[in-house]
Amino acid sequence: MRSRRKPREPEVDPFYDMLFNMLIAFVFCFIIALLAMNPVANKNGDIPAKAEFIITLTWPDNDPNDLDLWTQGPSGETVWFRNRDADLMHLDRDDRGNANNTITVNGKTIVNPLRQEVVTVRAINPGEYVANVNYYENKDAPADETSDHPRAGQPVVATLSVIKVNPKAEVVFYGQATLTHKGEETTLVRFTVAPDGSVTNINTLPKSLVTTF
Repeated sequence: MRSRRKPREPEVDPFYDMLFNMLIAFVFCFIIALLAMNPVANKNGDIPAKAEFIITLTWPDNDPNDLDLWTQGPSGETVWFRNRDADLMHLDRDDRGNANNTITVNGKTIVNPLRQEVVTVRAINPGEYVANVNYYENKDAPADETSDHPRAGQPVVATLSVIKVNPKAEVVFYGQATLTHKGEETTLVRFTVAPDGSVTNINTLPKSLVTTF
């Protein structure tokens, strides 16, 4: 009888195995590169914020008094708490002292001690910028021994910084002023931005912004 032998399976050439593995690796690298060139948008669909200058006003932590940052751009438009977007500038938040610095989490009230307002300049817009502080409201004035906030109604030290963001972080200005009473307005800095983004003519010559409104 003729024996029935199982047909021999064709031998696999190792060279083809190597080519197949190289192809898989190439496709994987291509997908990674494609994702890097086209990053996935975040869940909120937000576009990452871009900034050229960051102007920050701060005053002492836990101070109950309300200071406001007013910033005027090259076109003459002014950003303040009732006009938060103008001239490629944006005011992120109106910090009203103790009035809006608490949040409730799981039934527990949490107090944010930080006193800060920030204006972002989102593009190089040549011209002069003016940053003023206004003592908008003093709380529980005059302060007395029974007050929960012994600094209420007292002079407040305002600190302003101007940071140039690109191509690297650089402090353009840092200074302070003491405001003594409600309604007082002080020019903390004026500076001029050139078309190349450089900053010149830094000064503190007074210029009222609040009175124009």
